[in-house]
Amino acid sequence: MFKHFHTDTLNWILIIGVALFIFEIIFSFGGTLIPAIFSAIFMYIGWKNFQRLWGKIVFWVFLISVVFAILNLLAVRFLIVAAIVLFVINYRKASKEKQQIEPILPGTDELYAEPVEKVEPLFDHRIFEEQRTEDAAYQWRDVNIHGAFGNRMIDLSNTVLPNDTAIISIRHIMGNIEIYVPYEVEVSVHHSSVFGRAHILGNNHEKLMNRSLFYQTENYDKAGPRVKIITSIFSGDIEVRRI
Repeated sequence: MFKHFHTDTLNWILIIGVALFIFEIIFSFGGTLIPAIFSAIFMYIGWKNFQRLWGKIVFWVFLISVVFAILNLLAVRFLIVAAIVLFVINYRKASKEKQQIEPILPGTDELYAEPVEKVEPLFDHRIFEEQRTEDAAYQWRDVNIHGAFGNRMIDLSNTVLPNDTAIISIRHIMGNIEIYVPYEVEVSVHHSSVFGRAHILGNNHEKLMNRSLFYQTENYDKAGPRVKIITSIFSGDIEVRRI
């Protein structure tokens, strides 16, 4: 549906939504945002103990609480109404236009299009699920993911890295990130965290409060293979160590 509208239209809708969100935080003392955060924390606790009965109960109860809290946000209600209005406009426009069937001729884009290959990513975006690389050998693909809850574990000892630079980019809300790097690989780590701890190649930070860390090995700019790690997390620990 949204592909039929200009990007500027969608951008203005997002800008208005963000403005309403900020307005609600300032003038309603957080509105339902604070209850949503607390509910999300208890939901995460229930998910971590989901194998137990009380964990299942806590997870589902606070999941429903989070959903209702989010739906009560003024910005979310505006986005829902905007989506309905866009759907109606798109439906009316499509019903008025006559469907025309025209022969498809090879255009300039098709003549000069480069041959490309679709590659399946190593990880998909997951909200509540833990993710880890395979225990057996696997083909390396750069990692670029975001998630909400759960742990992420990447073991580079079971793959062959490219001779130039391998990229690992992870944006996360709650959970731990573990990355194991072979000794012969040069490493660059750029990590930012609001709450948590960091253990990066023997350098320990027990308390991170809204901080950003940057480490790289001595020969990172001179030799390969090398891996560039960029991570950001709201609450959780990161561990990068040799294996």
